[in-house]
Amino acid sequence: MTGVVDVGGGLRGIYGAGVFDYCLDHGIRFDYCIGVSAGSANIASYLGGQKGRNYRYYMEYAFRRQYMGLRNLFRTGSYLNLDYIYGELSKRGGEDPLDFETLRNSKGIMKIVALNARTGETIYFDKSDMAQDRYDALKASSCLPLACRPYFMDGIPCYDGGLADPVPVQKAFRDGCDKAAVILTKPRDELRTPERDARPARLLRRTYPKAAECLRLRWRKYNDGVALAKEYEKQGRALILAPDDCCGMRTLTKSRARMDRLYRKGYKDARALRDFL
Repeated sequence: MTGVVDVGGGLRGIYGAGVFDYCLDHGIRFDYCIGVSAGSANIASYLGGQKGRNYRYYMEYAFRRQYMGLRNLFRTGSYLNLDYIYGELSKRGGEDPLDFETLRNSKGIMKIVALNARTGETIYFDKSDMAQDRYDALKASSCLPLACRPYFMDGIPCYDGGLADPVPVQKAFRDGCDKAAVILTKPRDELRTPERDARPARLLRRTYPKAAECLRLRWRKYNDGVALAKEYEKQGRALILAPDDCCGMRTLTKSRARMDRLYRKGYKDARALRDFL
């Protein structure tokens, strides 16, 4: 069974969008797809057979004030409007709907990573947790702490999957993959450091201490996940696809020129999949 892991990374996730568009152009199919945060949205469009859909979300819709911005934060407490992204835009009859019927009928297994904010446990959603116009699992996986209020799934407050299992390569192999492509959105040798998450973790501790501890340790989980992917790569069982640089992009950097460059890097780098698979 061949798998693909997309770690997301906010608007840097457009790199993965480029990888998947290449796959759709060249008939590359994966038996198993697992996505974190924006990576789960990339996979949804890929399994829906919708080339270019993710590109439009990054390059067009992300610049709308309804999508993200201080206006949303002041009005709702969330910088990202997940209901607009995965609801109003994505629903049947919406401006750019997800082809859920094709996704549901696709042969590929789909896993979506999120965090139980109350317990700190990892949640792995799948297709059965979604239905037509009910894409709450994608919202839960993409719910950035502090930038968003937690997203509730069946009474469970959820945060971004990057706090739980930021590079779920071990999950892919435990679920039966023989080989897996691992899509990173930062250079493969760029380690995550603890400083960036330390202050947000202290703020989050007031309301969700277990989630705060996961945020505090995210750097270690990410670095360990990348190191494991490299070990699998040495064995010929994994292929890491990662940009040689981030083009100046951070998680929520809005720059069409930079995002377009990152997308094109992903599309170009995906050529390595043909020999690997």
